[in-house]
Amino acid sequence: MFFKKKGNGDDGTAKDKPVGAGATAFAEIPAEPSRPNPATALKPAGTGFNPELPRRQAEVPGAPRRTEPAKRADNESKRLIVGRDIILSGEITACDVLVVEGRVEATLSNSHAIELASTGHFKGSAEIDEADISGHFDGTITIRNRLMVRSTGKVTGTIRYGQIEIERGGEISGDVQLVSDPGKAKAG
Repeated sequence: MFFKKKGNGDDGTAKDKPVGAGATAFAEIPAEPSRPNPATALKPAGTGFNPELPRRQAEVPGAPRRTEPAKRADNESKRLIVGRDIILSGEITACDVLVVEGRVEATLSNSHAIELASTGHFKGSAEIDEADISGHFDGTITIRNRLMVRSTGKVTGTIRYGQIEIERGGEISGDVQLVSDPGKAKAG
């Protein structure tokens, strides 16, 4: 559709009027279009889509390498969490950290640590480096390094440890012995 300049309007601005066969005026269009704002010119109109592009981090000499988060993710993949209202029984091996919020009846070996939440209950045997007990442990446990019994924790059975710390309210009972050489600790 073509437009022809019409005389000045009431407000002193030039107006366009459609011309040609069957032309109708849908709206008055300004004579000169306004210039687009450069800040908004690159955004797609009306989509609301704003992709976030990954940014490359500069390598700084002496700074930690970017491969460290991958190591952390690998360690987290060896973490077993037994949630509340979950019951697990069997044998658990090659688990770096076992977190118990539910109930576990198992033998735990080749593992680094166990964390028993206040709602957690472990029954069986465990040979590990460290233990943090806030729930109940029944059975045989050998901790090569540090045993931490929290105020809500209760440990019963055969207990061997390298170091022990018990908060006020925490309980231990049974055959309790210090392991003289933590590197060669064996239950029995």
